[in-house]
Amino acid sequence: MFLENINTPDDIKKLSIPQLNLLCQEIRKRIIEVVSSTGGHLASSLGAVELIVSLHYCLDLPKDKIIFDVGHQAYAHKLLTGRNKDFSTLRQYRGISGFPSKEESIYDSFTTGHSSVAVSLALGLVCAQELLKEESSFKVVAVIGDGSLSGGLCFEGLNNAGYLRKDLLVILNTNELSITSNVGALSTYINKIISLPIYNRFRQSLEQFIKSRIPKGTRILKLVDKFGEALKGLFIPGIFFEELGFRYFGPIDGHNLEILIPTLKNILSLPGPRILHVITKKGKGFPPAEAEPVRFHSAVPFEIETGKSKLEKKFPTYTEVFSEKLIQLAKINPKIVAITAAMPEGTGLDKFRDEFPERFFDVGIAEEHAVCFASGLAKAGLKPVVAIYSTFLQRAYDQIIEEISLQELAVILAIDRAGIVGEDGPTHQGVFDIIYLRSLPNLVLMAPKDGRELEMMLEFAVNLNKPAAIRYPKSEIPSTDNFRIYSDIEIGRPEILEEGEDFIIFALGSMVLPSLEAVNLLKKEGFFGTLVNMRFVKPIDKRYLEDLVKNKRFIFTVEEGILEGGFGSAIQELISKPVIRLGIPSEFVTHGKRKILLENYGLNPEGIYKRISLCLR
Repeated sequence: MFLENINTPDDIKKLSIPQLNLLCQEIRKRIIEVVSSTGGHLASSLGAVELIVSLHYCLDLPKDKIIFDVGHQAYAHKLLTGRNKDFSTLRQYRGISGFPSKEESIYDSFTTGHSSVAVSLALGLVCAQELLKEESSFKVVAVIGDGSLSGGLCFEGLNNAGYLRKDLLVILNTNELSITSNVGALSTYINKIISLPIYNRFRQSLEQFIKSRIPKGTRILKLVDKFGEALKGLFIPGIFFEELGFRYFGPIDGHNLEILIPTLKNILSLPGPRILHVITKKGKGFPPAEAEPVRFHSAVPFEIETGKSKLEKKFPTYTEVFSEKLIQLAKINPKIVAITAAMPEGTGLDKFRDEFPERFFDVGIAEEHAVCFASGLAKAGLKPVVAIYSTFLQRAYDQIIEEISLQELAVILAIDRAGIVGEDGPTHQGVFDIIYLRSLPNLVLMAPKDGRELEMMLEFAVNLNKPAAIRYPKSEIPSTDNFRIYSDIEIGRPEILEEGEDFIIFALGSMVLPSLEAVNLLKKEGFFGTLVNMRFVKPIDKRYLEDLVKNKRFIFTVEEGILEGGFGSAIQELISKPVIRLGIPSEFVTHGKRKILLENYGLNPEGIYKRISLCLR
């Protein structure tokens, strides 16, 4: 009734509070309907509906700016900023993104998808408008979650913002902390008072009076300061943020518009850095998501009536194979420990956690710490396995260099979601890991062709006593009947799967099977080539490689990663003949189903066949 008439945030300013509550119900219904079909970040988006409606009601968008940390909670923001008609295309190829996107809307200041960045981005905007002396100033709000606070970058931003004393509002949205005792009538009453302009004018006047009437350095002034600090400790639950230089308000009920809207209006008019703490419930309004917020954090398509998945799996995923094999190895080797950065379910380490709780560490959204921590464990003689998505491992690059490679410590990086991830889009595609890892001294980098080889590589890495990384994609593992050969793994040595004289393909990891299918298509046309499962990006046996290409006119490489500086570049650097490289150009990969995106880049059997066929004819 209301949502279909909302095209800009100005449209919701015409509605009353009761009408806004009805609008929130419509937004939740729309989000559930679409995500049940497309999949997406459901629980967080449902939990943030009233907060987002209140922000759009109180701010003057797009002049004012909202910076969403991560951005996976921003579906209501999309619906209120002219994207309702396209919302059914959420996360689909050529549809709207599942995250804020600067290319998609003037209401999205940044394309975001990684945690803990919002405060720093928002502070940059605030400082810039002061330096540029803009005629009309704008308000900036950073919306962060309790998960964001486990990332060091968030604290770096808060620390700097508190020191600079700029006009910045940070909204802390928590939904997991046990602080329900602070959400009630007393807390609501206090926040109504302390957010009123008259209260803040009184507080500022009192401070000025004390400073002007009492000489500095006197005992009375010191007592007043101590008394003020004691009062803050008694009555303000956010003393930590106050000490950082922020005015703290909250916690308040993040689903109550009658509290949220007047509180926001009052706080937005105050100067300096401020934090508004709201409490919300993940999955709000959809019982299955409320009951299982972790499962519905990033949901696959599901039945609305039951919450059950619509997808049928035929084969296990690489993640599942990794999980089972690690548990098997850990039963044999008590020195194996597992580490992840707030993704136990996504990386498959939840089963390891249940089996070996004392040997499992979830460090929160702190990839730098995860890698550095693993180095300490390895130095003491343990065998740490760090399972992190490729896109998030980027955040720990310095620690991989300084604390793993330089120290030559036997840390194993299990790089999940390597290559094209799919619907989550450019902030999540794992296409850069080959580039940022293959140049590092002492690090062994591998990629398996299937699940069985992943098991072999994991066991090999555990016994290697060197820094090692294994990259594998977000996909099901095809039938093991595709490959007859599983030769033992030797460091730097590839595996020959097919032999022929017309050409040679060096295929890496997930690209081995489509390359094999392309070779079979070429056979039907009378072209016979050699297919090499490279296994290793680093090290590569240069002499062995030169022997393989000695009599080959056409040399191809196929990889699921960026070509510039990638696996194909590594091959080209080692041989004198020209190499035709198949992979992803140097660009950010859009969102869409993995199958569609691979086809677009010619990384499916037909695409590889066509590229090679054109050269051979």
